[in-house]
Amino acid sequence: MPRAVLTGAAGFIGSHLSRRLLDDGWHVIGIDNVLTGCLENIEELFGHDRFVFRRYDVTNDLSIEGDIDAVLHFASPASPRDYLELPLETLEVGSRGTKVTLELAREKGARFLLASTSEVYGDPLVSPQSEEYWGNVNPTGPRGVYDEAKRFAEALAMAYRRVHDLDVKIARIFNTYGPRLRIDDGRAVPNFLAQAIDGRPITVYGDGSQTRSFCYVDDTVLGLCALLNSSWVGPMNIGNPDEYTVLELARLAIEVAGSESEIVFEPLPTDDPKVRRPATDLARTELGWESHVSLAEGLERTHAWMSTVLRSAVIGVEEAQVT
Repeated sequence: MPRAVLTGAAGFIGSHLSRRLLDDGWHVIGIDNVLTGCLENIEELFGHDRFVFRRYDVTNDLSIEGDIDAVLHFASPASPRDYLELPLETLEVGSRGTKVTLELAREKGARFLLASTSEVYGDPLVSPQSEEYWGNVNPTGPRGVYDEAKRFAEALAMAYRRVHDLDVKIARIFNTYGPRLRIDDGRAVPNFLAQAIDGRPITVYGDGSQTRSFCYVDDTVLGLCALLNSSWVGPMNIGNPDEYTVLELARLAIEVAGSESEIVFEPLPTDDPKVRRPATDLARTELGWESHVSLAEGLERTHAWMSTVLRSAVIGVEEAQVT
């Protein structure tokens, strides 16, 4: 059976990807320093005979015994809230962490999959964004720590391809959501659903006309696995091409939650992209992959999970108070 090293294994996407790789027959060595990840995300995997977890910071040198068939680098703060609070750590894991994992792949003769992001396109001047678009990024703005960390990681990965003939695949992941996305993550979907469930005002930044394309995590993971197992080299968009305004998302979250929350508006953050929509022709042609879960269905599933988590948290607080 093939063996994979997956950094960021306790994160949102990493935990779902760990489960999928195991289901597909892989041995998985999951690595995470749990800076923004959560061990509860992978609790169910701890008893699996093909899953090993190491709590480790991959900005340090990494040694793994035995053969490795694939190295997947998913370690990084990924939400604006996280990388704005952890700018130096974000730059470090995108630069040093990428080099460490590339060196491991080179040493083992393994294929390498980099979790990049749609943020490499910055505040795009074209829509939809295809893999050929070079982006419009502000390198000195507050969001630049994440955008440029991923752009550097892509450049480093392709340099390893050219110098060492490494099998390199780069997934430019567009807004992904679903169960295990931290409720305090700060991104639109968990924000809106949590506020709607609690009956609080829904906070929309700007006038809500900015657009996003939301991909349910199960679809994203299937796309990532298809890319990992393909012969493709270089970047590829993984996302849902359906485009919604942020205001439409807020109204849909209220509807899904059966809430009476009102919508309030706050100033738009610096360098917040005005549009975000992936061109997915390449994934469809090369991988035979496309997303299938609609935003309404995905929000229903995420709402069901989040409601359970919030309800459990309330019960836990009540029991602690009684005790």
